[in-house]
Amino acid sequence: MTQLGQAEFAQRRRQLMDAMEPGSIALVPGAVMQRRNRDIDYAFRQDSDLLYLCGFDEPDAVLVLVPERSQGEVIMFCRDRDARAEQWDGGICGPERVAERYGVDDGFPIADLDDILPGLLEGRRRIYLTMGEYPVFDQRLLSYVASIRSREAGGAIPPGEFVSLKHLLHEQRLIKSEAEIAIMREAADISAQAHIRAMQNCQAGTTEAQLEAELIYQFMHSGARHSAYPSIVGSGANACILHYTDNDSTLQNGELVLIDAGCEYQHYAADITRTFPVSGEFSPTQRVLYDIVLAANQAAIAQCQPGAPFNAPHEAAIATMVEGLLELGLLQGSATDNIRSETYLQFCPHKSCHWLGLDVHDVGDYRLAGEWRPLQPGMVLTVEPGIYIPADVTVSDNQQSSKIRGFALEDALGTGIRIEDDVLITETGCEVLSQRVPKTIDEIEVLMRAA
Repeated sequence: MTQLGQAEFAQRRRQLMDAMEPGSIALVPGAVMQRRNRDIDYAFRQDSDLLYLCGFDEPDAVLVLVPERSQGEVIMFCRDRDARAEQWDGGICGPERVAERYGVDDGFPIADLDDILPGLLEGRRRIYLTMGEYPVFDQRLLSYVASIRSREAGGAIPPGEFVSLKHLLHEQRLIKSEAEIAIMREAADISAQAHIRAMQNCQAGTTEAQLEAELIYQFMHSGARHSAYPSIVGSGANACILHYTDNDSTLQNGELVLIDAGCEYQHYAADITRTFPVSGEFSPTQRVLYDIVLAANQAAIAQCQPGAPFNAPHEAAIATMVEGLLELGLLQGSATDNIRSETYLQFCPHKSCHWLGLDVHDVGDYRLAGEWRPLQPGMVLTVEPGIYIPADVTVSDNQQSSKIRGFALEDALGTGIRIEDDVLITETGCEVLSQRVPKTIDEIEVLMRAA
């Protein structure tokens, strides 16, 4: 089991501080508890930036980085220990233990933030902060700066400017270390096992929620306490709803079921989608559509190469799907015209790729200076082309009569197919982290028959 150690976090903080302008200070507020209803809170999830820099996983914390501060560059404000609170909700690290456990230089009670932080800000030229994430903290910070400015006549030196922290930190997070990659491989493997379990337990009469339960069981059984996002289990026409999470329908023979699910393992996300038949056997029409999406998935992965523009995989996927839709008569005209006018959006409405890491839609710019950024080793992205044929799609007579390769449009109405993999860019090409989940028609049918 891969674990991130203090040396990894220290290196991350050092890299960030080395990139900051001289005379700066960086502030990274943590997440707070969120109320679900009445006196019940949601399960706590720490802010990903704070996790990335130190791994601290308790609410009500602020990490402060002060490069070249002689008394210590890394400071953590966190909750004091409280015997009654710990009796109800579990252990609290406390400022007296945070240095030993998390490798910071100093720990202070979060209750002392108003007394201590203004002194750390005074005399600093720049404040690095991702504003807008935590408005309450932003307001407190502005009040500290205003207080310092009110004392300028007496010699106080207020910070000169605010600088967005995410420009530096999120670019740093975009390139994964070997330790991060090892964890993401594990997250993908656990998620692959869950998808396989769902396929093996799929049958008519099962509910979407019951398949979701199979996913969650496998996640937890394999050491992943949480899903990375609400699982999508959409059967039949529900698969055409891109972020469908009701998961309350009953599976019927003749339908496909689309599962978009991934676990969160040691805070890192997997994000995998597979589409398969409830009966265990694809119909001729389903086979034709599925083969087009699979070819798009494979064409996109082939473009996941170091130096390729970020959008190259998406462009390859769209080109493949447009050709397939033209062959089936669902689009008319030339591929070039359809791509230029984006007529394909009625069937292929979403992008094929996004970054993956601590967040499911992970951080990092997709463009640099207005151009698609080149892919680099250490980046991890999803590849997820999809075709969706709404039940109420408007088609012409010649499309309705199409029988190409056994395809019948009337049998395709209300069908959604997406195939999503997690892909690591390497020095020589790419590695498909989610490769253990079957995705060819033959592999899926063999697996489901064996169950």
